Parts: sequence; structure tokens; C-alpha cells
Amino acid sequence: MIERPEPGEYAEFYAGYIAGLPPGDVLEILELQKDQLRHLAATVPADQETFRYAPGKWSLREIAGHLIDAERVFSYRALCISRGDETPLPGFDENFYVARSNFDSRTLSSLIEELTLLRSANLLLFRALAPEDLARLGTANSYPVSVRALAFILAGHLDHHFRVLRERYGIEVPPLPLGS
Repeated sequence: MIERPEPGEYAEFYAGYIAGLPPGDVLEILELQKDQLRHLAATVPADQETFRYAPGKWSLREIAGHLIDAERVFSYRALCISRGDETPLPGFDENFYVARSNFDSRTLSSLIEELTLLRSANLLLFRALAPEDLARLGTANSYPVSVRALAFILAGHLDHHFRVLRERYGIEVPPLPLGS
């Protein structure tokens, strides 16, 4: 089990992502989130995939694409830092990335498939790391971050977007079946 990171292991703007996660094994949460994603792919009608709740907001497909981008960026950070690479890693502008994507030309199902495959690969990475690798600190977006914090950030970031889907898009995402 990966220990929950301390506040000095991540930028303050990630605190809500980490605090919003239930107690327990973050690897189990990361794994179970794949089922939540698959539920979305199976239940959202095709005509809702490009819905935007307000002008300038992302469509469901763009949210899924953003999650793909974030999964790649955060896992790259985890890989670099876990290997002891001390090179400061850049931030990324999620709005810039989404604006230069073609996510709306893909189906939600194809985007979710890509995201769940990325998540599976990232779970293999995190499970293969030694405790000292998980505790290693690096710099990303000009802030310190540990590898273990990045695992929690990945889970918390997806959970944040699940809340947005519920509250702004009216899409039900099943809760995590933890402790059952």
C-alpha cells in the first residue's frame, strides 16, 4: 500500500484532489476507477458526448481527452522522478492542449479505451516501484512533488472530473465500491 503523501510533497492546488479521496489503498482506487470509466463509455448516449453545459466549456469527449493528457503528463513525471532524474519538469496548460486536440472527432468509447489502457500501464509502473522510489521528490511545474503524491493526484484528478460530470453534466458515475 502506498502511504498518503504529506502536504510538502505536492503543490497546494492539489490538496483538494488528495483530501477528497477515501481512505485506503490508492492503487485499489486507481484500479476501480477503470470500472467507473467503462460505465461512462457504456451508458452515455452518443448524442450527449459533445454536450457542453455552457459556452466555452469542454464536451464530454474533451474531458475524456483531457484526462488522457493528464494521465500521460502525471505518469511521465512519476517515471522521471522515480528514476532519480532531477531535471525540473514543466507544467502544462490543459486548455491549450484540449484546444489543439481532435477529441470531439473521436467517440467517447475510444477515448475511454485509451484512458483505461494508460491507467493499466500506470498501475504496473506504480506497483513495480520500491518504497524509496515512491518517496522520491522532484520538481514539476516549479513545485516539489513526490512519486507517491502523483499516484494520489492521478486518482484525485479523475475523481474531481467525476464530480464535475455529476454536477454540471447530469451524468451519474457509480461510486467506488471500497470496503465491500
